[in-house]
Amino acid sequence: MRFALGIEYDGSGFSGWQRLSQPGTTDPDASLQAALETALSRVADAPVATVCAGRTDAGVHARCQVVHFDTDSVRDLRGWILGTTANLPPALAVRWCVPVDPDFSARFSARARRYRYRILNRSARPGLERQYLGWDYRPLDAEKMHVAAQALLGERDFSSFRSAQCQASHARRNLHDIGVRRSGDEVVVEVQGNAFLHHMVRNIVGSLLLVGCGERPPEWIAELLERRDRTRAGPTAPSAGLLFLGPLYPRRWGLPEEACLDD
Repeated sequence: MRFALGIEYDGSGFSGWQRLSQPGTTDPDASLQAALETALSRVADAPVATVCAGRTDAGVHARCQVVHFDTDSVRDLRGWILGTTANLPPALAVRWCVPVDPDFSARFSARARRYRYRILNRSARPGLERQYLGWDYRPLDAEKMHVAAQALLGERDFSSFRSAQCQASHARRNLHDIGVRRSGDEVVVEVQGNAFLHHMVRNIVGSLLLVGCGERPPEWIAELLERRDRTRAGPTAPSAGLLFLGPLYPRRWGLPEEACLDD
C-alpha cells in the first residue's frame, strides 16, 4: 500500500532533508528524512523508506512537504498521523495522511512547487523569529524588486542562480509566478515554478536584494539571466528566511486541497 503524507517542520536543528548527502554533515541521522523514516518504521514495525517532493537545505523550513512511502503494515490513517508524530522530534509533525495509487510519486507527480522568503527590513537584527527570517538593514524598495523579478517568468536557463553543488542535469526551469511585496517591516518574496535548482530561490533573493537597496537597477536581473554566470549574481540569501510552502498536484490524486492545483 502506498501513502502520501503532508508534513511540516522547523529545519533549524537539522542538516537538511536528505539522509546521506548533506555537505559538511557527518551524522546522517541529523537529517529530516532519517527522523521521519525512523518514526514511520516504529509505527509500521518494519523498515520504511520515503520519497519527498523537494529536498530542503539545512535551516530551511516547510509548511507542507509531501512524501510518499510503501508498506505492507496495516494501520488506520489516524495511527499513521498520530503514531508517527508521537515518535518525531518536536520540530517535525505529520499534518495528514492519505492512501494513493501505486503510481503516485511525491516527486515526479508534482506539477509545481512554492516557496516564500521573508526579509526583516529594519536597522536592528531580529531577536524574535530570527530562525524564520532573513535580515537586511538597508532600506529596500519592494516595488523595484517586484518589477525586476518579472524578467524571470517563463521557461528559462537559470544557470546564474544555481549553486556550484547543483546536481541537476540542466538549468532550465519554468517559473510560473514571482512576487515581492512589503508588509510592515518585512519584505516578502513568493515564487512558484515547476521545479527549482539547488539554492535557486535563495540566489534569486540575494540578487533582488541588490536591486532593492539601489546597488543595481531593476533591468540587471534580466541581464543576469542572459549571462548564465553565477559569479556575476548576488550572494546566496541565508537559509533561515526560506519556507517551502509545498508542492502542487493534479486533483486526480485525491490529496488535500492545499496540495492541489487550481483547475
